[in-house]
Amino acid sequence: MPRGGEASPLGRQASVHGKTSKGRILVVDDQAQIRRVLRITLVANGYEVDDACGGQEALEKLREEKYDLILLDINMPDIKGTEVCRVIRSSSDVGIIMLTVRKAEADKVIALDAGADDYVTKPFSTSELFARIRSVLRRNAGDSEAQELRLKDVEVNFHSRQATVRGRKVHLTPKEFELLQYLANHANKIIPHRELLRAIWGPDYGNELGHLRAYMKQLRKKIELQPGKPKYLLTEPWVGYQLRVPE
Repeated sequence: MPRGGEASPLGRQASVHGKTSKGRILVVDDQAQIRRVLRITLVANGYEVDDACGGQEALEKLREEKYDLILLDINMPDIKGTEVCRVIRSSSDVGIIMLTVRKAEADKVIALDAGADDYVTKPFSTSELFARIRSVLRRNAGDSEAQELRLKDVEVNFHSRQATVRGRKVHLTPKEFELLQYLANHANKIIPHRELLRAIWGPDYGNELGHLRAYMKQLRKKIELQPGKPKYLLTEPWVGYQLRVPE
């Protein structure tokens, strides 16, 4: 399925009934009231919206239609949202945000391991939901690896392997560059520990959390003004890490 997103990052917009569409979203939730509210809110903000009352209906629609993003409830009576997510991920890289009422860290891990790009815990504010939607659509709009990272006081050129922090050159090891670039490729997205380990060190890795923590600690010392209170390299407890890039 094609990836889509906000007009300015993509450099394109779709025309729907004479109006500009920011993207097509499929809302999957077994509660009719939630589907209705989300449809009204999303349409009012420029998105095309379709909905499904369960996992089976969602999969049927995905076989017939193309969407830019899916809002997928994690707890549905016919097929669990995580299983629907795994089925979708077997053949598509469409953006997926899981909706859940659960706050347990284990549920966040399950959602991300299933292939979700992000998750939102109910009840959520409209501003939070739209921020996450914009972030996922922007990330999925780009297919190439990040060539550079520019923050307020950090500049990293991944091609030339040069890093400058607060005007001073900083030496990063090859693995530190790889780790930082992978996080930059998925900026503002929480990357599970296992995914990071396998992406940087290979498929035989996945449980060496101490190894990963050591590298993140060193990166923070080199990049963050206050390593103990990081501004960019953030930890999601029991889940993974993310590179926070200001919107």
